Amino acid sequence: MSADNALLTLLTEKLRNNVLVLPTLPEIAVRVRQAADDPDINLHAMAEVIALDPALAARMLKVANSAFLGRSIKVNTLNQAVTRIGLFQVKNIATAMALEQLFVSQHPQVLEQMAELWRDTIEITCISMACLKFYQQQHKHTSLNMDTMTLAALVYQIGALPILSEAEKYPAVFAEPAYLRHAIRDLSPNIGVVILQSWSFADIFVRVVQDWAGLAMADQPCYTDFVRLAAIARQQYPLRSSESQLLDSYLQQGLIPKRDFMHEPQIQQHYQDAKTMFM
Repeated sequence: MSADNALLTLLTEKLRNNVLVLPTLPEIAVRVRQAADDPDINLHAMAEVIALDPALAARMLKVANSAFLGRSIKVNTLNQAVTRIGLFQVKNIATAMALEQLFVSQHPQVLEQMAELWRDTIEITCISMACLKFYQQQHKHTSLNMDTMTLAALVYQIGALPILSEAEKYPAVFAEPAYLRHAIRDLSPNIGVVILQSWSFADIFVRVVQDWAGLAMADQPCYTDFVRLAAIARQQYPLRSSESQLLDSYLQQGLIPKRDFMHEPQIQQHYQDAKTMFM
């Protein structure tokens, strides 16, 4: 059996038998999410929870001061950062900022692949955020919000993590990257759904993981659409023959101003601003 087929068979069997080792949501993200779900939580208490993880605290300050939020006055404390971001938005933003902790491995080749996956995920996230911000400016009453978009894009391919971990047992797949791409393309959505359900994520995130690589479209623009746009921009959308059809639909719905939307100055500026949150 080829390394490619062996890896796919192993993953499929483990997923079917519910024995695939899934990544665990970082502890600080769990604490923040639990605190945010407490109806009695206040800004000061939330800041204290975030302060338990110095790295996350620094990231939250960076987000609060990022060009993407468009504020010229800098904040210097976590209380100020949480106030600026918003108590309800902190849950998703803090989770998003903590996710980088999952993209690690003791295996050099796996670590290299995870680093590449994280870089690609950041690109997809920044493009998704930029396109949503453009859409929000044209559609003031949309219910889509940026913190949900950020987290949804960051987990859109979370199912790739167990695949890369299992691949350690098959070193031959690293000699031919197409093997891993094949496994990730075929199995990542199903594994990603299982991961998000184990983390008790809302259905809105599960739908992005399930649907971004397909053609199903909701009656109204949704977070999946913006992840698809980002995947198209990065030439990572798997149904290449359907890209033109999708772009035409998104043009009609006003998600983008033109087919080569990444050359739109506003979107390009939003994209550059979004990147400052992750640099």
